[in-house]
Amino acid sequence: MLLRNRLFTILSPPSPSSKPCPSPLSFKINFSRSIRSSAGPNPKTHVASASKTTRQSQPLSDMARFIRTVLFLPPGVEQDEVTEDMILPGSNIVVGPYAGHSQIKEVEFVKSSAKAKDCPKDDKPEFAILGRSNVGKSSLINALVRKKEVALTSKKPGKTQLINHFLVNKSWYFVDLPGYGFAKAPDAAQMNWSTFTKGYFLNRETLVGVLLLIDASVPPQKIDLDCANWLGRNNIPMTFVFTKCDKMKVSKGRRPDENIRNFQELIRENYNKHPPWIMTSSVTGLGRDELLLHMSQLRNYWDQ
Repeated sequence: MLLRNRLFTILSPPSPSSKPCPSPLSFKINFSRSIRSSAGPNPKTHVASASKTTRQSQPLSDMARFIRTVLFLPPGVEQDEVTEDMILPGSNIVVGPYAGHSQIKEVEFVKSSAKAKDCPKDDKPEFAILGRSNVGKSSLINALVRKKEVALTSKKPGKTQLINHFLVNKSWYFVDLPGYGFAKAPDAAQMNWSTFTKGYFLNRETLVGVLLLIDASVPPQKIDLDCANWLGRNNIPMTFVFTKCDKMKVSKGRRPDENIRNFQELIRENYNKHPPWIMTSSVTGLGRDELLLHMSQLRNYWDQ
């Protein structure tokens, strides 16, 4: 059994369901914003609050109770223990006891691999970053590590063509994968994924989870939904990372918060429990510390 299956049972994989979660996802987004002032962006605040008992924290508000069914509960947290200050702003993610040091002090490129079997074999945990071409994947990596030269950005989609491993703090990996959707495809089975990318997902035992990037500045894309469903059918845990959330005003179409709500309404059709999700912006830094903290608790649990 793959080691990541220990996490997969926690991350609640998608499965067909005739009873989707009833709560309006717009409430989740608004609620996440409303608690920003109380929870604060400081990861240390969240770690401390996650370790408190409910008797030491304020009880959940009516809105919080309403959205509890769609919160992501990490290892070590029971639903009855959740308080508002344990929820990361701009997300549905609860912080638990496995959350720890999340800041990136150093990062180095290790290698590019044309095949999954050629990837590093040192058993360090890793997070794969995946998304449609031009979703802002390289920009997000650069923002997370705060080094512009780490991931190559380009105005031409599809620049990444190999499996690229970046070692973080000498203890875990970011894995930059080729973007999908560079060519149109009628269904998930014919998406523009190379064989080696699928082989990586299906055989990589050190994979803690996938950060599936979704462009919040555009309406939901079928190929993103197909990708999420493919990962779910293959028991691969994921976190939806919504990018470009700084673009709150657009000349045409809907705002990012509306696109996020619509995407999640579609996802709910195939998920008994909603996967973790978070709003980010590589321009403003929105969600950076929160995403790293979320990754720390998954990584620390995997490493037990």
